[in-house]
Amino acid sequence: MHYNSQQAAMGIFGGIFFIIYLVVLVFMIVTMWKVYTKAGQPGWAVLIPVYNFYILLKIIGRPTWWLFLLLLLFIPGVNFLVGLVLGILIALDMAKVFGKTTIFAVIGLWLFAIVGYPMLAWGNAKYTAPKTS
Repeated sequence: MHYNSQQAAMGIFGGIFFIIYLVVLVFMIVTMWKVYTKAGQPGWAVLIPVYNFYILLKIIGRPTWWLFLLLLLFIPGVNFLVGLVLGILIALDMAKVFGKTTIFAVIGLWLFAIVGYPMLAWGNAKYTAPKTS
């Protein structure tokens, strides 16, 4: 089989993109591990699907029944809105328990999570357990 230069370039581009993706993925796993441990939870929990969301709910002080909201993410047409609202609410709660502002929540944790969560993980933010009633 004969490959032309365009196919070779696309293969190289795809390989570089994949390597960058893996680096960012590992970086965010390490970052969230640090955020979880800063909040007094097991860092390894970030690696376990659904359980990581359960621990996140404990960190931000939301009720366990929110786990059922994950099921809504599998319903086409509904998943976008649920994901959007859930993402914003989680960002707001996460910022609150780490003593950050609403602006930080929306810009740093929701829009630019790759910047905001490392700021929580390695910055001077202190975790304060949420007040639950």
